[in-house]
Amino acid sequence: MRQWRDTMVDRPETDGAAYLTGWTISGTAVLGTVLAVWLFGI
Repeated sequence: MRQWRDTMVDRPETDGAAYLTGWTISGTAVLGTVLAVWLFGI
């Protein structure tokens, strides 16, 4: 069987600064959204 690689399927490298920055921004955005919904009662 022929092997293939896809960047959408392969795991990203977890030791990069961009990886950490992306997760930090994502986590902050999620927490901000949860707090906004909680505070404003949307």
